[in-house]
Amino acid sequence: MPTQTKLTAADLRHFEKLLRSQRHELDVALGRIGTTLDDVIEARNSGTADDEHDPEGPTLTMEWSRISGVHSDLAAKSVAIDQALARITDGSFGLCTRRGEPIGRERLEARPAAELCIDCARDLEAQRRG
Repeated sequence: MPTQTKLTAADLRHFEKLLRSQRHELDVALGRIGTTLDDVIEARNSGTADDEHDPEGPTLTMEWSRISGVHSDLAAKSVAIDQALARITDGSFGLCTRRGEPIGRERLEARPAAELCIDCARDLEAQRRG
């Protein structure tokens, strides 16, 4: 395994810019999905849509459930980005929150909001499965 080095100030600026860009994209997506979710909720609550008898598409309940799930996923990603930005501010970005070891630039490039090194992430995933 390659030796990990501390991130430089330039690295931190790079990741902060990347995280802020991802956060902006998530904010836009959350705004769109929020509007769609509001539309489905309004249609469900208005009682004017007969969604249970439409064989061609999903029911409003199914659509609400799907959109709500997507909204929750986007919101969780947004929180993870905010936490990563806070780690940049407090000087702990790039360190595994479990072991305190460097996460590795390659992992951070792939997942800038990562808070665990690849080994800890694999351990956690194995625990969830088993």
